[in-house]
Amino acid sequence: MKIILSFDLDFTLIDNREGIINSFKYALKKFNLPKLDRSEIEKTIGMPLDDVFARFSNIDPSILTSTFREYYSSKGIYQVRLFSGVKNKLKELKKSFILGVITSKKEEIAVKLLKYLKIDTHFDYILGETESRKRKTDPKLKEYLFKKYPNYNFVIIGDHPKDRELAEMLNCPFIGVLTGFHNEKKLRLDENSNVLILKSVNEITVDLINSLF
Repeated sequence: MKIILSFDLDFTLIDNREGIINSFKYALKKFNLPKLDRSEIEKTIGMPLDDVFARFSNIDPSILTSTFREYYSSKGIYQVRLFSGVKNKLKELKKSFILGVITSKKEEIAVKLLKYLKIDTHFDYILGETESRKRKTDPKLKEYLFKKYPNYNFVIIGDHPKDRELAEMLNCPFIGVLTGFHNEKKLRLDENSNVLILKSVNEITVDLINSLF
């Protein structure tokens, strides 16, 4: 059986909290917008940036998103760390499965970040936001994956309800990890969904993945 493990990035493989929060604060400060508590910013992590900024300001969210990325691409991207054990776990899983990344980050930023962390070579694909593909649940993403990997079984792994929605779109299992800001209830949605909840990606094993099919 051919299986692809597709990982989210932020708070699934990496802790990029400081870089994201500092980039957010930079954008707010540049336009003299009210400060937000750290906890308020943390709750938005993993959501599309345009949607986030639309919540807090009447300024064109694309302008704030561009400002966020101005800081993030030069400074915030380097305020990051891999979760403990991730590099070895990816190396282990790659022996049995194809690995990929699907993130809400701009695709070029995601590639740059993974190269900086020296784990980019573990992945067959790194997919993020592009001019033509704005969200994880964009039908164009499904079309791309199914065309490039026909007859493969996918497993989506992430810390955010949006990752579960991606799994639902692809009609595949979802492994939710509790290394982000969402609890099991938010990740599972209901008892009938094809969802497995783990503490972290370190609990993923070859046997566990094979048992999903």
